[in-house]
Amino acid sequence: MRVQARREQQRQALRETILEAAREALIQQGYEGFSMRKLAERIGYSPGTIYLHFEAKEDLLGQLIEEAFSKLLEALHEVHDSRDAMQSLRNKLRAYIDFGLRFPNHYHFAFIMRPGGGTGPPPLRPHASFDVLRNAVRRCVDQKRFRSSDVETISQVLWATIHGITSLLIVLPNFPWVGRDRVIDQVIDTAIDGLSEPSARTDSKEETS
Repeated sequence: MRVQARREQQRQALRETILEAAREALIQQGYEGFSMRKLAERIGYSPGTIYLHFEAKEDLLGQLIEEAFSKLLEALHEVHDSRDAMQSLRNKLRAYIDFGLRFPNHYHFAFIMRPGGGTGPPPLRPHASFDVLRNAVRRCVDQKRFRSSDVETISQVLWATIHGITSLLIVLPNFPWVGRDRVIDQVIDTAIDGLSEPSARTDSKEETS
């Protein structure tokens, strides 16, 4: 049993080594420039060893995408819900942005890189991390904090907004931002206020002041 356990640990360790090296290589070379042969040379193993863990580079990329989404989901679940639904939503939006800035490579795989090397459409099936945002929006709608009751549209508008600022901060870190936190807070405030009932804007500002 101990021998089997040790072998499984070694197998998992090698799998993680392959994923880490592939993550770096894909970021540097792009999907089209990446190959299993180049990856094998990078980590000092034969291509056959890599194929024991991943059938093809599409499979490897899919694993990296799923891993990135899973880490994002963990980060969102760490945000404690407030009694005030709008404040909980703000906290989750901020956690999303913070995740992207702390783990830009993971964010790249979750939302940017796709087979073919382009910036193709996101997965047809939204990941569970989007359900966290949707549920936070639903709480606000139930408390009549938004002008509209269309949970899906509000969720997608907010996601598009925070994805935009997250991507910009990742790809343009040397831009003369007036202050990263200041810009992030303003983007979140503007997005939420634009969708909110006037009374909800006042209440929310009082909660955070």
